[in-house]
Amino acid sequence: MNTKLPYHRYHLALLTSLYDTLRAQSVLMAQVPEESNILFLERFEELIAQLEAGDQDALYSGQEILCQVITRYPQVAHLIPRDLLWYFGGDCLHYMPDDEIAQYQLLDEHQAEAEARGEEFDWEQARQLLMQQAVKGS
Repeated sequence: MNTKLPYHRYHLALLTSLYDTLRAQSVLMAQVPEESNILFLERFEELIAQLEAGDQDALYSGQEILCQVITRYPQVAHLIPRDLLWYFGGDCLHYMPDDEIAQYQLLDEHQAEAEARGEEFDWEQARQLLMQQAVKGS
């Protein structure tokens, strides 16, 4: 995993922001035993460190952690950026509707085409454009 690519840096920034948001949720922390929350947040921190180091296994850990956020803390599941569900894939895709998955697949195709031409691909900008088009089309 090349951590220098803008695609990975973008998702790492989203993950770090989600971590900071979860830490700040005092209501969230009151609903699960304190020790359990501390261990969960430690694992979340480890995930960020793994991604920063380019550890490929972090993608599996990310799936597990995001799914745990959704099941353990459903009241904050809406705070998870949809891009992270796609980035980690696997079980996270169960929380995405088919039409949204199709949009992300199209983004992946555009990214692969740009990279094949030797062009840099701005994932965030391309996603915003595609999502705007989807809203206009509905």
